[in-house]
Amino acid sequence: MRHALSIGSRLLLASLCFAASVAAAQSWPSKPLRLIVPFPPGGGSDAVGRVIAQKLSERLGQQVNVDNRGGAGGSIGTEAAVRAAPDGYTMVLASTSEIAINPSLYSKLSYDTVKDLVPVALIATTPMVVIVTPALPVSSIAELVALARTKPGELNVASAGAGTISHLSGELFRSMNGLTWTHVPYKGTGPALTDLAGGQVQVMFVPPPPALGLVKANRAKLLAVSGKARIATLPDTPTVAEAGGPAYSVDNWYGIFVPVGTPQEVVARLIEEIAQSLKAPELVSTLAAQGAAPGGMAGAAFVDYVKSEVEKWGKVVKATGAKAD
Repeated sequence: MRHALSIGSRLLLASLCFAASVAAAQSWPSKPLRLIVPFPPGGGSDAVGRVIAQKLSERLGQQVNVDNRGGAGGSIGTEAAVRAAPDGYTMVLASTSEIAINPSLYSKLSYDTVKDLVPVALIATTPMVVIVTPALPVSSIAELVALARTKPGELNVASAGAGTISHLSGELFRSMNGLTWTHVPYKGTGPALTDLAGGQVQVMFVPPPPALGLVKANRAKLLAVSGKARIATLPDTPTVAEAGGPAYSVDNWYGIFVPVGTPQEVVARLIEEIAQSLKAPELVSTLAAQGAAPGGMAGAAFVDYVKSEVEKWGKVVKATGAKAD
């Protein structure tokens, strides 16, 4: 009899916990949310983060506040998300850099991007663009390679930080072309672009959103895009391969993640609201104007994609000998 009561008590407790979880998810969100962007304002992550935050604020009926946490190639902001309470009120807009590259680049990460975060949905994808400071006497990828070969180690190549996609895409290009240059890491894309426009650094591989303004203002020269095909917003800009480079292709992506332990009902709601947000014509056009395309992958498919990206970029880190300097 006592055993039966014990089983009954456990069943009752389990049902009460389940009911409480469902009730909490149904009332979610009941207060403002936080979307951590692991880079300073002015970069590609910030641009995409603010676009999706605005749309989610409208759909969820609660303000989604962007919290910029730059540093360590995006690791500081990502760790802040990992350490946050898994209650559905903290998300992180993480990209290829933080999720797929850093695990192989940093030997002492305090978290595991695969085990400690739940991939919710892919928000946007974009190729990289190769830009140079206006004073650099090159107008194509072939000329950039030729100049780098005649001046080994003299070109300063900026990145948003050691281990970021802008760093590794440059390292992959350098390795494939047998070049020697100096990597100059910054704490975010914005500061790097400022120095490139001023001539302190000469070259940068960067997502289109933050770079196109400088190009339009003639404060940077656009040489090529890194994808396999030209993009609609830059129809006259060749791919690296078309512009005289090797069979080189790099795409950057941005996705929303939440801490492990976040209620499944909340994750499911987020997936639905993000899917609807990505269909909004104004969001699509805003992303397109920045050279980005909406994602659309979510749930299990996004989980598998993230795992494949971690493996892919791990091989690139090893092959290029890139270091978190």
